[in-house]
Amino acid sequence: PIDGKGPLTAAELRRVEFKAPGIIARQSVYEPMQTGLKAVDTLVPIGRGQRELIIRDRQTGKTAIAIDTILNQKQINTQGTSDSEKLYCVYVAIGQKRSTVAQLVKILSEAGALEYCIIVAATASDPAPLQFLAPYSGCAMGEYFRDNGMHALIIYDDLSKQSVAYRQMSLLLRRPPGREAFP
Repeated sequence: PIDGKGPLTAAELRRVEFKAPGIIARQSVYEPMQTGLKAVDTLVPIGRGQRELIIRDRQTGKTAIAIDTILNQKQINTQGTSDSEKLYCVYVAIGQKRSTVAQLVKILSEAGALEYCIIVAATASDPAPLQFLAPYSGCAMGEYFRDNGMHALIIYDDLSKQSVAYRQMSLLLRRPPGREAFP
């Protein structure tokens, strides 16, 4: 574990790939999720259960928005009395430097955010299969919260590194990585 608090013990094992519930079984988005950023909350409000893509050029603050959103949940989680009102965060770091992940852990630890946050890290020095599987692992953790009546925020940073890992694996296996475009 990257937080230095000892080995993890699994209370439950889950499949990484699991069939998603059908569209009819899902509830519509009706409850807002506060990011703590007034511009985002006002102009582009995000609801619990909604997917949102943050796409911009390099070094424009995409990760900062995600970290600020995680840090803001502490304020909201202290107001919630039950686990079903809290928002648990899963941050999936794909292909990032170890120093960047360590810096993130330090920021979240100092803010007391690791109480409600899980960090899944497949760093740049990890093998391509781990980088490919990291988003699936993070999603399985988010599904655990969903299945137990809780809310989860999953942040994938950065999915383009997963596509690079997938491409590497496909080329090593001598299989086409995609049907039409770069995966």
